[in-house]
Amino acid sequence: MADPTTLPSAQTAAGRWSLRVLALGYLGALLFVPVAYVLVKTFGHGIGRVIDSITTPAAIHAFQLTLELAAIAVPLNTVFGIAMALALVRGRFPGKGILNALIDLPFAISPVVIGLALLLVYGRGGWLDGLPFQVLFSLPGMALATIFVCLPFVVREVAPVLREVGDESEQAAATLGASRWQAFWRVTLPSIRWGVAYGVVLSVARAIGEFGAVSIVSGNIAGRTQTLTLLVQERYNNFDKAGAYAASTLLALIALSTLLSMTITRRREP
Repeated sequence: MADPTTLPSAQTAAGRWSLRVLALGYLGALLFVPVAYVLVKTFGHGIGRVIDSITTPAAIHAFQLTLELAAIAVPLNTVFGIAMALALVRGRFPGKGILNALIDLPFAISPVVIGLALLLVYGRGGWLDGLPFQVLFSLPGMALATIFVCLPFVVREVAPVLREVGDESEQAAATLGASRWQAFWRVTLPSIRWGVAYGVVLSVARAIGEFGAVSIVSGNIAGRTQTLTLLVQERYNNFDKAGAYAASTLLALIALSTLLSMTITRRREP
């Protein structure tokens, strides 16, 4: 006869395993299976076909332009995110709640709406139509769209870390004669570095994968304003599925390499 005292622990273990299987199955259905399918389709015709697809002039330019947009948007949003997180966590000023809500605006608004808003502002007859340089259907407009959609990530990753670490160390540094700038570089920034790193990874992934807003303001001109995501759409619409799968895999590899490099760096840190 089974010991009654072992029944609750057995039921608890079975419940835990059931939850794990359910969670992994859900994650696999949403993420692993589609990604695996794309990889199978990408390399289904051989590695030579993949190399040919990603080394065309249009693909090379789209790759370079995607990295260029990320290189513009991510550093700017990192600096803005750190400053805004410090202001929201450490500062006290009127309208703080409204500003905190506005930070999440890119999460709430469709990227297509963001692109249309940029058209209204910088397009013909818009508020800023008379600028001495072209904004729409060129790099500046695409950079603005990318910056906007990536705006909240660093702020939302850094702010909770700032609340958790508190400001006692910064006050101690000030007591010992450190300036605000010295306290930031030597005390605050090291304590929030991994929050910043996660925000940067999310921003990079969002920047290279942006489609809606960029498709509106870029014009999708091959060899000029076509990013990798727009290249995927064009190839798929033109029934070049192998080329679309290859470009999609390249996008995934960029995001995964960024995440992997951060993970390796964190493991090596003592």
